[in-house]
This record gives sequence, structure tokens and C-alpha cells, in this order.
Amino acid sequence: MQVAVFILVVLVLVALSGALVRLVRVPLPVLQIAMGAALAWPARGLHVEIDPELFLLVFIPPLLFADAFAAPKRELVALRGPILDLAIGLVFFTIVGFGYALHWLVPSIPLVVAFALAAVLSPTDAVAVSSIVDRNIVPARLMHILEGESLLNDASGLVMFRFAVAAALTGSFSFAAASLSFLYAVAAGILAGMAALFVAAKALQLLNRIGGVPAEAQVLVMILVPFVSYLGAEHIGASGILAAVTAGLLTGVSGMFRFLGVSARMQTMSLWSTLSFVFNGALFILLGLQFPDIIRKVPPELSSRHWIIEPVLTVLLLTLCLIGLRFLWIWIGDMAGAMAARLGKRKAEPFGLRVRLAGSVAGVRGAITLAGILSLPLTLQDGSPFPARDVVIFLAAGVIICSLAIASLALPKIARGLVEPGEDPAAAEERRARVGAANAAIARIESIANEAGEGGAVEARLAVADSIVAGYRRRIAASDEADEARAEAREASRLELELRAAGIEAERAALRAMFLSREINDHTMRALFSEITLTEALLKQRRDRK
Repeated sequence: MQVAVFILVVLVLVALSGALVRLVRVPLPVLQIAMGAALAWPARGLHVEIDPELFLLVFIPPLLFADAFAAPKRELVALRGPILDLAIGLVFFTIVGFGYALHWLVPSIPLVVAFALAAVLSPTDAVAVSSIVDRNIVPARLMHILEGESLLNDASGLVMFRFAVAAALTGSFSFAAASLSFLYAVAAGILAGMAALFVAAKALQLLNRIGGVPAEAQVLVMILVPFVSYLGAEHIGASGILAAVTAGLLTGVSGMFRFLGVSARMQTMSLWSTLSFVFNGALFILLGLQFPDIIRKVPPELSSRHWIIEPVLTVLLLTLCLIGLRFLWIWIGDMAGAMAARLGKRKAEPFGLRVRLAGSVAGVRGAITLAGILSLPLTLQDGSPFPARDVVIFLAAGVIICSLAIASLALPKIARGLVEPGEDPAAAEERRARVGAANAAIARIESIANEAGEGGAVEARLAVADSIVAGYRRRIAASDEADEARAEAREASRLELELRAAGIEAERAALRAMFLSREINDHTMRALFSEITLTEALLKQRRDRK
């Protein structure tokens, strides 16, 4: 019963945070952490013990799957060089640089444990970044690189974290064995994600052949994909995180959606959007719930002189160290890329100083870091306590908070003005796609309408075709590059939307009156309300794009 109440409380807080963020004007992750901390801060506040394995299984696979599915695949392929450079090269650079810096700053932390903390701090959280800063003020190229990096460095960072923890437990480390294990974890993880996707596609194909299967059953298959891929990879000792990412990246190009009905497709997209919002919010609220307990148990190694100043200063220095290492790596990679482009006689596209700085500050830490560090074992193999466990958990939580705070304050100011005014390239691409699709539709409809027929059938077909083609021509006019033509088309479209909205409201009122007068039952009312809601959603989508 307590678990059920706790889940309901977290869900209420997530919903409340979505409303409050409009009022308090702070980044959503920061607000959610503060709400969780406020709930747990009193002496008799809400406390919860997190099972790291369950935490990873419930939250991480669906979130990574959703992020990978929504990621722009074309841009990720085009930017694979800098993405892999950050997702793999920067992870190893961070482990070495940050590990030695931490061991020097806090000598009580053994070097191998410092490497473990550095590894679990290397994954970044692009979801938190997108909620902190408006995408319209961050260069699209930089945002795509950050998204691609966050999808891949979760796997590389956590795999290296496991190696470091194993070295701390056993007291030995083999570079050759670790390298082979890393390659196996990556390759087997990718294959596990592809296998899970293949099984899901076959299951959907079978349901499609049976016919008459409820849309909810098809949606359930899609929901299970990230969990199956994650568990399958973990079962064979591979990277479950990379398996979930692989499944998400390949879902759109696998052709699975052709086996889903229209209703199932709509429900799947809507459900994933809701789950992504709920799970992201729950993660940060859970972090906030842990924060007061971590603060109350400040390790004595960090508070020998000043109870507050020394721990805060240590966390701040470590966060700045991560930002500095990231800036240095981005600068080196940028210069190396420019030199390679010149040698290959290609056009170089180096980042400017402000873009490098924005990319460095945007490397905030989040849910993966929290889940990883809480999975540290309590004892070594001989039964003795795991060295400096409380210290590294405190430092990891502090760096998460500090990186979010610095990014919240600095990133909007650094990024402002980086995007030149003018039409968004993505909007221009969407406009061209709309025009091309509409022209193709007009050509096809006119071809069908002009096919041979008899008498009234031909006239009826031409009349219907003219009505449909007129709608497509209005769509093309609304996307016209000429300002005057676009203004006229937009005004006509606005009037059309107003009239359609008024008609929908009248339909809804009439149905409600018929239901209250018992002319129709609740089943009929729900069916018709669903159709009206769908039409209203499409109109809202059109209105938002104007």
C-alpha cells in the first residue's frame, strides 16, 4: 500500500510540475528536483530506498528508446564523426582526467574508485538540456551532436563504470580483458537490440494476419520492445542500454509501423509522449527525494574544516573540472576536424568559441549518473565496506545538481544570438515537403478523376476531385514563398479553422444534450467524442504551425 501511495504522490508531483513551470520560470528538471527535496526535507518527510537494478530496468530503457526513436537519423549519420568522438573519445578522456583530479583533490578516495566515479559522470543528459534552453537559440548542428552523444555515451560510460567497480572489488585490472569485454558489450548490445526489434516485428505481423486484434494489443508489443531488448542484452552480459538505443534508432526504418493500424499508431505515439514526460519527471523528483538524505550525511572526509563550505566548494571544483575537460576535448576535436577537412580539400565548418563553450556547459549529468552511482556494492569480496562509497555518492549527486544549476544560469546567456535570424532550416524543409506532397496528391487525384467512366459517375467524380484539389491548392498557397500570396492563404486558412472549430464545438454541445436527454447512450457518445477529439487535434496541429 505504501508503494502505491508513493507512486501516486510522484505522479501528482510530475503533473503539478508541468503546470508550475509556466509560473515560476525555472527549468523543469530544477523545479522537479526542488519539489522532491521539499517533500523529503522535513524530519518526517517522505523517504524511499531505490533498488538500482529495478531503477535501471523501469526508467532507463523506455526513456532511451523514446529519445532514440525521436532523434533525427539523417543528422546523426551526417554528424557521426563528432558524435562518436564525444561519445567514446571524451568518455575515456574524462575518466582519466577527472579520475586523477578527484584522487588529487580528495586523497581518501582510491584511484580506481575515482575512475569509477569519473566513468559514471561521463554520460550526459540531452533531455535536461532541451528543457533548460530553447532549441530556437541553440544551433541545430550543436543540438543534434548533443542528442547523439547522450544516446551513445550512456553505454560507453556505464560499461567502463562496471569495469572500474570490478577492479575495485577484485583488486586487479587487465586492459586487454577490459577492451575485449567492452567490444563484446557494444557488439552484442547492438545485436540484441536488432533481435528484439525483429521479434516485435514478427509479433505485429502475426497479429496483423489474425485480424480483428484490438489496437491495444499492438500498442503493448511496441511498449515491450525497449524492455525486451534491455533484458535480453543484460542476460548475455552485453550493454542493455545500447540495445535499447539501437532498437529505438532502427524502429522507424524497420517498417514495423506498416503492421500497425491507424488507431494503434496514434495510441503508440501518444502513449510514448506521455511516458517520456512522466518518466523524466519521476527521475528528477526521485533525485530530489534523495538529496536531503545525502546532505544530512555529508562524509567527514569532505567536512573536516567547514561543514558546508568545503563540500560545496569540492562539488563546484569537480563540476568546473568536467566542464573544462569537455571544453578542451571539443576544442581539440574541432581543430583536428578543421585540419582534416583542409587536407582533404573539403570545406571546414569549425565551431566558434561561444559554440564550444555552449557545448561544454550543456554536458549536464542526470538520471544515468544517479542510477549508476547508486548501484555501487556495499561491501568488497572480503566483506569489508566498499571504499569511499558514501563520498562518491555525495559527490555524484552534487555534480548532477551543480551541472544543472550552471547550465540553467549560463547556457541561455551563452547560446543567445548564436542562431542567425531568418527562417528555420527545419521549417523551410517542412514547407518544401508539404508542397511536394500536395502536388503529388493533386496529380494523382486528377489522374483518377480523368479516368474513363459513365455519365453521372464522371461528373460526380470530377466534382469531388475539384473539392479535394482545392484544399491541396490552399495548402500550397500557404507555403508559397511570396509574402502576399502566403498572407492571403494564411488568412483564408485562419477563417477556415475558426469555422471548423465553431462547428466542432456545436457538435460537442449537441452530443452532450442528446446524452443528457437519453437519446444516445454513453457508448455512442464516447465513440463520437473520440472522432471529434481527433478532428480537433488535427485542427490544433494546423493552428500551431501557422
